[in-house]
Amino acid sequence: WRMSNLLGNYIAPVPAQQRMGKNWYLGSADAIYQSLNIFDDEHPDIVLVTGADNIYRMDFSQMVEQHIDSGFDLTVAGIRQPLSLAPSFGVINTDAENPLKVAEFLEKPQDTTGLGLPDAPDQFLASMGNYVFNAEALREVLIADAEDESSKHDMGGSIVPLFVDDGNCGVYDFTFNDVPGASDRDRNYWRDVGTIDAYYEANMDLISVNPVFNLYNNRWPLLTGYTGLPPAKFVYGHHERLGHALDSIISPGVIVSGGEVIGSVLSPGVRINSWSSVRESVLLDGVNVGRNATVVRSIIDKYVTIDEGAQLGVNHDHDRARGFYVSDGGVTVVPKGAHVTS
Repeated sequence: WRMSNLLGNYIAPVPAQQRMGKNWYLGSADAIYQSLNIFDDEHPDIVLVTGADNIYRMDFSQMVEQHIDSGFDLTVAGIRQPLSLAPSFGVINTDAENPLKVAEFLEKPQDTTGLGLPDAPDQFLASMGNYVFNAEALREVLIADAEDESSKHDMGGSIVPLFVDDGNCGVYDFTFNDVPGASDRDRNYWRDVGTIDAYYEANMDLISVNPVFNLYNNRWPLLTGYTGLPPAKFVYGHHERLGHALDSIISPGVIVSGGEVIGSVLSPGVRINSWSSVRESVLLDGVNVGRNATVVRSIIDKYVTIDEGAQLGVNHDHDRARGFYVSDGGVTVVPKGAHVTS
């Protein structure tokens, strides 16, 4: 997946390939272990590992610079959170004499005594799931972990504690990450979107008048792949057949043909047909909403076809009867490639 040729960057997706045996990925650490061939190809000195279900804006070079200066083999990124949330996170407890050194790494501790920060006793450092490793140290630990049948093969639960126990783990406080163009309001934005409701709410924040996460920071743009799709188009201007969108994000290639879109996110290539209504929903690539259909508070995965007159998010019992998941927050989810009938 190539980025702008002007920048010379690229992203190479690495699917599970069973390179190390018959097992698929057994955990986050095993996923990297099974991709050690990339180490052989690229010969890196430093490896940056990040989670894939968080939303934030970060200049990783600042974290890497601190890691190199520290001399540690591992640096973990931490974000400040209210102490009351500690039982829900991996908690970083820093050394009393060296605040840049990790003394303990606790997984969802129920007792929060002594976990408050020296300069903010009502806050703690939660692991962001971002790690900077010295490459050779990471390789050695991954190989040893793969041979340990009792291991859960998890980065946070299996790998990080090994470095902490050796006194060889530092911490990078996300609070001090300085991104050009960031404001006080969005500087420390970080959201875990590992659940349906969290993912939905993060999307709904983006369509607000003044979203906390600013997509329009031109000094630190969000680079993505070029789709080659044409601009979005809105057609039919009749009073009863008005193609329009309000309070929404509309991507390239979208066609709103005589339907309405309110408070929603439409991904590339979505088509909204006449007299249909999409409200407070997230539609991924290539979704086709038929005429007179209604979609409310739903997440529609890629290439779903919604029949004429079909309804989603209107009656949750009807949604479940058709095999669709409804979250605790009342969000209906339609899986990739599904055909939604009335």
